[in-house]
This record gives sequence, C-alpha cells and structure tokens, in this order.
Amino acid sequence: MADSGTRARTSAVAQTGFWGGLHPGMGIAAKAMVVVFVVFTVLNVELASEVYSAIRGWIEGALNWYYITTLTIIFFVCMYLMFSRHGSVRLGDDTSRPEFSNFSWFAMLFSAGVAIGLLFFGIAEPMYYFDNTQPWGYTNNPFADNSGYTEMTVERGIAAMRVTYFHWGFHAWAVYVLVGLCLAYFGFRKKLPLTLRSSLYPVIGERIYGPLGHAVDLLAVFGTVFGVATSLGLGVSQMAVGLNHLFGIDPGLVTQVILIAVISVVATLSAVSGVGKGIRIISEWNIYLSIVLLAYFLFGGPLQWLLGFFVTTIGDYLWNMIPMGFHIFNSGGAAQWQGDWTIFYWGWWISWAPFVGMFIARISRGRTIREFMVGVMFVPTTIAFFWLCVLGGNAIYMELHAEGGVGTAGVAQLVRDWNLPAALYGTIDQLTDVSTLNWLMAALATLLLATWFITSSDSGTLVITTMLSMGSDNPPQRFRIVWGLGEGFVAAVLLLAGGLKALQTASIAAALPVSVILLFMAFGILKSLREDPSAVPPNEATRAPDGTGLSGELRA
Repeated sequence: MADSGTRARTSAVAQTGFWGGLHPGMGIAAKAMVVVFVVFTVLNVELASEVYSAIRGWIEGALNWYYITTLTIIFFVCMYLMFSRHGSVRLGDDTSRPEFSNFSWFAMLFSAGVAIGLLFFGIAEPMYYFDNTQPWGYTNNPFADNSGYTEMTVERGIAAMRVTYFHWGFHAWAVYVLVGLCLAYFGFRKKLPLTLRSSLYPVIGERIYGPLGHAVDLLAVFGTVFGVATSLGLGVSQMAVGLNHLFGIDPGLVTQVILIAVISVVATLSAVSGVGKGIRIISEWNIYLSIVLLAYFLFGGPLQWLLGFFVTTIGDYLWNMIPMGFHIFNSGGAAQWQGDWTIFYWGWWISWAPFVGMFIARISRGRTIREFMVGVMFVPTTIAFFWLCVLGGNAIYMELHAEGGVGTAGVAQLVRDWNLPAALYGTIDQLTDVSTLNWLMAALATLLLATWFITSSDSGTLVITTMLSMGSDNPPQRFRIVWGLGEGFVAAVLLLAGGLKALQTASIAAALPVSVILLFMAFGILKSLREDPSAVPPNEATRAPDGTGLSGELRA
C-alpha cells in the first residue's frame, strides 16, 4: 500500500513548470468549479438561492432521519474505537512521537473547529432556545416545551443550554474525530496521500487514484472554499457591528469588504509560514486572549450562579444526550424547528468535516488512536461547553432578573429581531457598570473575531493546497497565496452580490454526498484495523504489568 501510494502521488504531481508541486488536473478542476458556482450565483442570486434552498429544504424535510442516523452511527463508532483494543496503535510509525505540545495541539484543534462560531452564536443561540415568543412562527425549543417548560424560567434556561450543547457537543465533534482519525491513520501509518480519498482505500482500493478519488477530493475542496467564504461573511458582519459599537464606523458593505481584505492577507501570510509558525502562534495567542474575555464574563457576571448553572446543565446534557441523538420530530412546528436548527447544524458540521478533519490529522502525527480520540473528542467540547455556559448563561441570567420583568433586558429582543451579531455586544454592555472596561472587552471580542477567523482561514488554505498536491506536507507557497487570497475574493464578491447566504445553503446541501463518504470511512477504518497486521496492538507477551505496550508507548 505504501509503495503504490508513493508512486501514485509522485506520478500524479507535476515536478516542474507552473503546476510544479500540484496535481495539474485537480488544480484546474478546483478553480473551474469555484468559478462556475460563483458566476452562477452572482449572475442571478435569486435563482441560485431558490435552487440551493429547494435542495436544502428537501434534505431537511425528507432526510432528517438519515442525518440523525448518520451522526449517531459516527458517534458510536468513535466511542468504540476510543476504548477498543486498537487504542494503542500510533498514527504513524511505532517510533513516531507528536510534533506539537499538548497545549499547541489543543489550541489549533479549537481554532480550526469552532472558535469563531462560539463568538457568533455563543449568546444568540442559547437565548433563542430560552425565548418563548416564537418569532419565526414555530417553537423556539420543542425539547423544553415537551418537558413543560413553556415559560422563561431557570428550568427553560437549563433546557436551552442542553440543546446548545447538543448542537456543539459530542455528536458534532465525532464527525471531525472520524475524518481526522482516518486521514491520519491512512496517511501517516499506511503512507497513503494525506487526502480525503485515501480514507476510502479499504473500500475501493487503487481506484482512489482515479476519477472517483479526484471527485472525493474536489468535493472536500468545495466544502472548504465555500465554508470558509460564507463563515468569513458571518464573521465580518459581526466585526463590523463591533467597530460600529466601538468607534461609530458604518458597518455596511464597504467596511465588511475592507475587513475581508485585511483578514485574507494576514491569513495568507500565516498559511505561507506553515503550521509550526504562523498557525500555531496565532492559535496559542487566541487561547490566551480568549481566557481574558472568558474571565471577564465569568467574574463580571454572577460567578456562583454561573458555576452552579454549568454543573447542572452539563449533567442535564449528559443524561439526555443519547435520547436526543435519536429523537426525530415528524410534524408541525417541532419538525420545522429540527430542520432549521439540528439538521442545519448536522449538515454544517458534515460539510466542514473534510477541512477540519484534514487539518486535525495534519497536526496529530505520532499520537495513539486513544490519545487522539480522547483529545479531539473531549477537550474542545469541554472548553466549548464552559464557554457557551458562561456567555449564554450571563445573558439568560440578565433576562431572568431584568428590572422590567423577565425577558426585558434587551438581549432577547436583539435575537428576536435576528440581530445576532449585536447580541454579544449587548451582553457585554450590561456586565459591569465600568463603561471603560466594557469598551475594552468589546474591543477584545472584536479582535478575537478577526484572529479566530484568521486561524480558520489559514488552516483552510493549507488543507486545500495539501489536497491539490496529493497530500504533500509542504505544498508550494505560491499556491497557498493564490488560494488564501482567493477565499477572500470569493467572500467579497458574494457579499457584494448578496449571494453569501445562497452559497452557505449550497455548502449545507453538499453535506449529503459527504455524509455518504463518512459512512464508507467508518466502515473502512474498522475493516482496516481489524484485518491489517500492522494495526494489531502488541500481544500479552510484550505488555508491561500495567498493560502498556512495550513496543509502543515505552520505546525510547
């Protein structure tokens, strides 16, 4: 497998000329694909939006059972692999060790996976589920309603956090875990190209180097380019609101396009510098600055109440997590809510899985399967839960104890008006009576929106060029520049044309074929670990008294 993979990659990648270091056919096809979708969307945004929305609407309405089943299968496959006898197998040679420290690894995991989303939705989403005014004509939270928590009380707040954790928790991260594990295993241990196609080797064999393999990787490029572009559009909209809040700058299109340009340039420079420099350094600083912002929310808010709220909501989520993963609403407003929220989120996580999974694999060489899965599954989710509870919990507490009565603090109204970017700043303004401190924290939040997105964008650029170079650890810098700036250009053009929402819908629709690939990946990794002699952990004769494999963890 290793020899054939090396030969296939070397023969497919151009050695000289303009395309040197990349697969020429893949490079041309990827650029053509992006241009076609952008042109189609820009020329008739209304038509494109109707087409994409119709596809997405059909998926959310007719295939909700399929998405829920897929995420549940992936979750249980990950749980099995985490505690199986293969947990001591290394993602690489038996003598390999991790390239990055645990802190750097966790920082990059978090940056690529959820960071900017937690800033954008960290207050708005819990508040939406806590509200009961049904601004969209259907229930805000069917799980709370079914439990009898129809009024805006603490019990409804707990149910709101349960749903928020569910959408950002173990089921969601299991998708990233599976993709990252498969790519790292087949790329570093089996020496296949570090591309999405390699994870299908146990299913289709050498055909991964043909048209089917090309299609799989191009689908991953599609999800990455448009996922990053649409997320950049969401991010700059909130950054523009922040600049307006701080300096009175007009938050309109001009400001947003300028922000896209600045972020794209910085992210491209970071991608050119490589994982070990720009991406790692910015990710680490993101963690430091986020700790400051989190501390402000924690100690500026009702500390004792928030800590108790966190313990209660985590327990509530863990108790209800498995039943929620199987729950399907078949009719009425609850079914519409599930399509607009849960199925949307499952599609969004799946569409981002090739990008985030590839990046996670790239930074995880040398770790054991169990170390990888525990680290990727539990550390980012635990941090995300605490973040969501502290930010969302503050907003819920404000609404519960508002002077004008429950629900009159102003944050809930911003969410009802769908002014989600402003919910973060509306909460910050009410945390303390020290206006200067509130202003500084709003400025820090705006800075974090930019830096968190830079780490997502530069990671996306590195993933795209890695796939187009058939898994090279060091894709050509000139192509990193092309794709890094290209992502920003796509975002700016779509923003000006009003097509970002349409492409976001298209990205979610693209999750359907990706979900099929994920199921084949789950089958492939289980099959390979069961049948491949090199993936069988040491036998009992080579194990230490504490159960540690002498040929694995303790080798000098």
